[in-house]
Amino acid sequence: MKVVIFDMDGTLIDSKKDITISINHIRSLHYKLAPLSEEFVVNAINMDARNLPKMFYGTSTYEEKDRKIFEVHYAKQCVKNPYLYDGVKELLKTLHSNGIKLSVATNAPTPFAKKILKHLEVDYLFDMIIGADRVSASKPDPQMINEILDFYSFDKHHHKAWMIGDNSKDILSAKNAGIDSMFAVWGFTSRAEHEIIITHPKEILDFIL
Repeated sequence: MKVVIFDMDGTLIDSKKDITISINHIRSLHYKLAPLSEEFVVNAINMDARNLPKMFYGTSTYEEKDRKIFEVHYAKQCVKNPYLYDGVKELLKTLHSNGIKLSVATNAPTPFAKKILKHLEVDYLFDMIIGADRVSASKPDPQMINEILDFYSFDKHHHKAWMIGDNSKDILSAKNAGIDSMFAVWGFTSRAEHEIIITHPKEILDFIL
């Protein structure tokens, strides 16, 4: 058995426009702040160490009012502009047709992830789609990966698994779970230092099949 676990934002899909629109909605509604650029938002999200409430809203902590309004706004916004990166759908279908087990581990909330992937008509290809709301600690903690591996009754002595993502947190979560990983640089991250760097989804097939 072979298992491939994907990060979502910046790996499978480009979602930066909708994320930025929802963040700027909170900035305008609650703080009367000027809008942030998509580039700033993506760079902030991909930092290894950062205080997102401070960077996005100028607050030391994530206020409950901001979280609630963001989730209501993003629930409608999240399917307006996302798209699969070039070659992703073909990759997923090829892996699926070859019997590879596919799942998603994302730091985004599970309901949003499922809604977006269903909108993009690829949700049926995944056995599990799990977000940070389903675990007590998000990536780089390995909880999400471990839940997926447990679902498959994964045996590291007889099976093989990979985590594919665009962020150091994805790579560390794989390391912490004891599986291999690949760093995707076609999405939110253009540069990386890693043993396996993937510049186009089709390159993944050379390692998996």
